[in-house]
Amino acid sequence: MVLDRLRTLHGDLDAGVRAQPNYTLRRAADDWLREGLDGRSAKTIKKNENVLAPILTAIGARRLRELTADDVHQALTTMADRYSTAAVAMGHNALTRVIRHAEARDLVARNVATLVDTPKGQAGRPSKSLTLDQASALLAAATDARMHAYIALCLATGIRTEEARALRWEHISLGDPNANPPVPASAAVWRSVRAHGDTKTEKSRRTLALPQLVVDPLRALKDQQAADRRAAGVQHSERDLVLRHQIRRRPRRRQRPARVPRHLHGCEHRTGLDAARIAPLVRLAYVHLRRPGRGNRPARRPRQHPHHRSRLPP
Repeated sequence: MVLDRLRTLHGDLDAGVRAQPNYTLRRAADDWLREGLDGRSAKTIKKNENVLAPILTAIGARRLRELTADDVHQALTTMADRYSTAAVAMGHNALTRVIRHAEARDLVARNVATLVDTPKGQAGRPSKSLTLDQASALLAAATDARMHAYIALCLATGIRTEEARALRWEHISLGDPNANPPVPASAAVWRSVRAHGDTKTEKSRRTLALPQLVVDPLRALKDQQAADRRAAGVQHSERDLVLRHQIRRRPRRRQRPARVPRHLHGCEHRTGLDAARIAPLVRLAYVHLRRPGRGNRPARRPRQHPHHRSRLPP
């Protein structure tokens, strides 16, 4: 036993692993949550903390250097008995990143979490997405031009709310079908209202073709905003936000997340839907309506415009 431990210690020294014999998996997780998620939002950090909790309950007290693939497999299997497959996958991914963070700091020789397959968990909850009839009723009930354009845009393209709120008219092309060749309508989804201003991921930075279902409400909204500017005596600017709250003689304001359900209260009475549920589920409806009858499988990515650009404009 003593010789085995000595061989292990010598092997760690040869591999450049720093000697911290009492460094547990829970301490490694705390270090990763504190240092490894720099720049992430508090919500993202809390989500990772939550998916790690059942794993740390099972094996958090194990010394990281003594952690085995069998320990990880047992912890994930225990988690799978109570949580959905998606939650188990997120927990496994977070655990892999925890050990990778410790590995980069020379606190462990290898990442045993990468040697384990993710077990299948419990069936997920039934989808709360809008049905086709509910989505159609919601579009018909949205009499406000701004909300009608917002709902049509999210339903038809799958754009995130944080991306829709950052759209400016300079990012929108309503197209010209009479041109030769015809110019298709498009939306350049290059930014969001996140703290850094960029989209959630690099692949989310895309240019999407707009169907006529979206072009008509956007054209009506643009005309209404032009009339509001003339009434308020505000000069036109191509950098104006599409989903701005109100036209005034003051700096432009984005549509706040809390104001979206407030503006949807009229739709709530006409459709019987809870206004607080409508806003986050409009984009989710896009996913399910693209593949009806396929359960929780993700939809295909929105069709990209031929002139798609993968980088931010200057």
